[in-house]
Amino acid sequence: MPESDHDSPPTILSFAKDLPNICSLAGLFSAILAIYFAILGIFPAAMIGLIWSVFFDWSDGIIARRMKSRTEKQRIFGGQLDSQIDIISFGICPAIVLLSYGEFSPWFIPGAFVIVAAGVLRLSYFNIFGLIGESTYQGLALDNNVIILVLLFVFESLIGSTVFATLLYIIMLALAILNVAPIRTPKLNGGWYYGITAYTIVLTFIYGWQLST
Repeated sequence: MPESDHDSPPTILSFAKDLPNICSLAGLFSAILAIYFAILGIFPAAMIGLIWSVFFDWSDGIIARRMKSRTEKQRIFGGQLDSQIDIISFGICPAIVLLSYGEFSPWFIPGAFVIVAAGVLRLSYFNIFGLIGESTYQGLALDNNVIILVLLFVFESLIGSTVFATLLYIIMLALAILNVAPIRTPKLNGGWYYGITAYTIVLTFIYGWQLST
């Protein structure tokens, strides 16, 4: 027998009206801007996009936890959406930054692959097993890669481009290894949100000043 209207699934776009998902999509937009400016080689602007993608990623979870009226389907969909966006913001986008800074040399392709592969493996694992206990990850959370990356680029102008490219390659590979390593790292929440908010504002100001000079 055909399903009744009551049993039919909700439309895809109906989830786009959910406030936490709007926040997640804002993070995706920030990541797309970061990719765009990274390809153009305008790295200060790319870093602004990247750090705001982290801010929105942290914010969507806080909003979701405070909305008691969300349905179970909204909660599950939001978790899936967040995971899909994470691989773009914290996997593909940093890989493109590395490729672009390396002037798309073939030597940088293996590094880009390792970054994305580590991100895919880590998120797949997390989607199945979740946290260890209430507030511990296995491996380094992907957003930490971007938090470190945007700080690293603050010093880019003080280092020669050849040396910085090598340093960038090494650090990003090390972070990718930590993403999938059998180590335990704390989930940063609570008061850390105010820290990431301040961090986002300060770095936006620094990179905005670099763009204006």
